[in-house]
Amino acid sequence: MSRELEGRVAVVTGGSRGIGKATCIAVAEAGASVVVNYLEEGIGVNRNDAENVVKEIVNAGGKAVAIPADVSNEDDVYAMTDEAVKQCGGGDVLINNAAILRDKTVKKMSLEDWDAVIGTNLTSVYLCSRAFLDPLEISGRGAIVSISSISAQMGFFGQANYAAAKGGIVAFTRVLAKEVARKNIRVNAVAPGLVATDMTQTIPEDHLCKMIEQIPMGRLARPEEIANVIVFLASDKSSFVSGQTIAVNGGWL
Repeated sequence: MSRELEGRVAVVTGGSRGIGKATCIAVAEAGASVVVNYLEEGIGVNRNDAENVVKEIVNAGGKAVAIPADVSNEDDVYAMTDEAVKQCGGGDVLINNAAILRDKTVKKMSLEDWDAVIGTNLTSVYLCSRAFLDPLEISGRGAIVSISSISAQMGFFGQANYAAAKGGIVAFTRVLAKEVARKNIRVNAVAPGLVATDMTQTIPEDHLCKMIEQIPMGRLARPEEIANVIVFLASDKSSFVSGQTIAVNGGWL
């Protein structure tokens, strides 16, 4: 088994389900200790999911802890950073994955819908990246990987807030990569197409089928296929790759 991330600490925001869960498992298999971030909610669903991810990693011989934080909240982000350093000894890899959907046409979209998506999907990338810059610099081989989306490139109907946030990640990645390159921190993004996750299941079946018909490979991506690219960008195998957004969309775009 390849161990590209042996001895490193990887922080995955939104790590309890979907691409986040697959990424936590993939970076653990690559040798990293994993911080599984999740958003604490009253019903505790995310906590249970996050703890199950930790158990799966530990049962396979890896190391992982679950740390709650609202990554759109500055105080929460810095508390998570401190806790990651305290429990795991630092941070070598940051994977900005947390995201939500609130799809509506612009005419029907409330300011709350706009702010919620921009906050969780874009502001969180800025907050987490800024908070972890010191641990990443201390690492000497820091890597940030943020999850954008094909929506930023194609502009799907009803996703003005989501597309704007995911497009912002692409621009943010380019700028931050230049700012921190001399600190031996690489910054990249991944832009998945349609992926078989809970989020995709919210798309009406007839509409989803029409979208899949447009994908040359004729299917949804598996979360693990996105996670494999993330591991590559986090590892030394991509040591001269920075400021890039890698499309993983089955040839759709």
